[in-house]
Amino acid sequence: MNPKLYIVSTPIGNYEDITLRALRILKDSDFIICEEYKEARRLLSQYQIQKELVALNEHNEKEVSSEIISRIKSGQSAALISDCGTPLFSDPGHFLVSLAIQNKIDIVPVPGASSILSALVGSGLDFEKFYYYGWLSPKKEIRKKQLFDLKRIKETIVILDTPYRLQTLLEDVVKILGEEVYIVLAYELTKEKEKFYRGTALQIFNTAQKENLKGEFVLMLKNDSSKMKSSSNIGTKE
Repeated sequence: MNPKLYIVSTPIGNYEDITLRALRILKDSDFIICEEYKEARRLLSQYQIQKELVALNEHNEKEVSSEIISRIKSGQSAALISDCGTPLFSDPGHFLVSLAIQNKIDIVPVPGASSILSALVGSGLDFEKFYYYGWLSPKKEIRKKQLFDLKRIKETIVILDTPYRLQTLLEDVVKILGEEVYIVLAYELTKEKEKFYRGTALQIFNTAQKENLKGEFVLMLKNDSSKMKSSSNIGTKE
């Protein structure tokens, strides 16, 4: 392989959701850059791939990135993966990519699974234009202000957060954006417990409490109720 930095998308839950090209790149790269050794080894073992791993995280990104760039410039190829899905969405690696561009190293994205796009296409919402907010602050007051600021957005809004903050997030949405705001909760995508919960913020919050939902999720909401899809009752899709 030519000395390049490959940005390789991996499955978000179902190990069958990997492309043939991604498998080839992972097998042929000189080394693989990952967030956590444990998650990377678990993933690669599914495909019987044994490769040198280099951990890149928020604590060592600048130092390790320089070492990676030196190895690529010396003629090696590297594949960057995240714990799951498409790298660089709220993941380490931005500094590495910037440094690679500065050093005129080719950046090659290898498309694949994405929780954001999977959630949107299954939501039933109009997402020809959507607003990706990403992760809210874990700090209560900042988080509330962020949600308040989202009131002005009329496009479909996409929010991510950790599983243990799901019910708290839904409660904040009810309090700040209103009980009647229409939301879609894409829950445990590609996994056995995958479901789409659709309805008002209050309906989904009550359901989350009743079922004690704590899995991986993508939350989508629509402030403009006049543009909701016709099916506004809560429902699930498996």
